[in-house]
Order: sequence, then C-alpha cells, then structure tokens
Amino acid sequence: MALGSRGLKMLEGWEWLIIGVVAIVIIMWGPSKIPEFAKALGKAKGEFSKAQKEFTSAALETESAPSTPAVKQSLRSKDEMLLEAAKNLGISTDGKTREQITEEIAMKAKLLGTENA
Repeated sequence: MALGSRGLKMLEGWEWLIIGVVAIVIIMWGPSKIPEFAKALGKAKGEFSKAQKEFTSAALETESAPSTPAVKQSLRSKDEMLLEAAKNLGISTDGKTREQITEEIAMKAKLLGTENA
C-alpha cells in the first residue's frame, strides 16, 4: 500500500510527550483513574480560563475607567508644583510641554549645584 501526501504522518515531539504521560498515568494509577484525572484537569483548565477572563476584564475596566476627582486633583497638583518650581528657578513655561519644563528644571538644578560646590 503506497502512502500519498495525505497518508500517515510521523508523530511530533509533543505528541509523544502526551502519549508518554497517558501511559505513565495508566501504569501508576490504573485505567479506572483516567476519568478522575481528566475531570481534575478539566476543572483546572476551567479555573485558569475564569481567572484569565477576570484579569482581562479588570485590566480593561482600569484602562477605560474615567479618572476620579482624586486622581485629577493629584495630577493637577503635580502640574502646579512643576510650574511653581520652574517659576522659582526663573524658567519660562509658555508653550512648553511637561517634559521640556522638567528637563530645564533638571539642567538649572545641575547648574546651581555646580555653582554652590
């Protein structure tokens, strides 16, 4: 009997691994324990899937949740503190991003640190 391209295929590594695990289970616990083992495996997979869905939905809720007033206040106060620090150091903040202002404050602080040393 000739085998064409749709004939038998050789088993791959992971398939041999599954066959080996099943053989070990049968040898160690006997064939009567296979349904219990499969049931426990199914429950574990179900619990994993449930936890994964909960984690994913919690992450999506966190990303899409509107900012609370406390978070907005905290961000506002950080911006205000940044602007106040720039003003105290004599740095103009007009038309600059938060990152640009932060870089200028860092450079000014280094200059002031080297002058006082």
